[in-house]
Amino acid sequence: MIKSMTAFGRAKVEGEDKDITVEVRSVNSRFFDCSVKLPRSFSFMEEKIKTHIQKNWVSRAKVDVYVAVENHTSEIGALSVDRVFAEKYISALRTLRDEFGLSDDISVMSVARNSDVFTTETEDRDLEGEWQRVKAVLDEALVGYASMREDEGRRIEDDITAKIERIRSFAAEIEAISASDGIGYRDKLEERLRKILGDNGITVDENRLLTECAIWADKIAIDEELVRLRSHMSAFYDIISLKEPSGRKLDFLMQELNRETNTIGSKANNAKIARIVVDVKGELEKIREQIQNVE
Repeated sequence: MIKSMTAFGRAKVEGEDKDITVEVRSVNSRFFDCSVKLPRSFSFMEEKIKTHIQKNWVSRAKVDVYVAVENHTSEIGALSVDRVFAEKYISALRTLRDEFGLSDDISVMSVARNSDVFTTETEDRDLEGEWQRVKAVLDEALVGYASMREDEGRRIEDDITAKIERIRSFAAEIEAISASDGIGYRDKLEERLRKILGDNGITVDENRLLTECAIWADKIAIDEELVRLRSHMSAFYDIISLKEPSGRKLDFLMQELNRETNTIGSKANNAKIARIVVDVKGELEKIREQIQNVE
């Protein structure tokens, strides 16, 4: 199954003590790259989120996760003064005043601007419990996110499949032209060689002439390339039926299809085939662009 790397998911759970909102969005990337934005007090779960997503949901994409927590009750404990720090801090301010002749504006408010003067007493937090609550909301957002990836993946698959079938029809046209073109080329080459040899009074060696004509006709034959081209197109359907991510395999397959198409274009000495090859390469480029967004 093809899955897109571009998607979005959001979930929010309201609780008595806090509301938790999670948003997940991603775009295409060659590798897995995840950034997480969390409230400062929840920063301990950043790596947990990255690991959880990569292990269970996404193997390749640029993923951004936003977690917002709105508390209904204060989680700040009692404030107290760090007396040792406050004494040293005020003493340093007085020294600064005296040595540099500064105006004396040392006041409660000026000292309080330094947050290190205060200490906060907090109760022991249930970090694992908090992680499980955030994880539940994260998974809910990821369910919607995954659904969007699959929907977009189906649209990409339908589009690529239509283009593959168009290339298959192009290959049939090339084969039909090539079948008659090979015989015509061999006949024209034989006729031309007979004329050149005759004009120069050279006796024609029938076996040698036919052999050389057959060799040259074989050089422009594209039967093997057409067989490989069809084989690669059949492999496309095998790849998209896999449950595992298929983007890298499809990208490699497009390289092989492009290689066979280029060989056909260089070997076939026919204007009609050359025009069809241009059409095939156009379809392959469109497929390649689509595949850049496939996981």
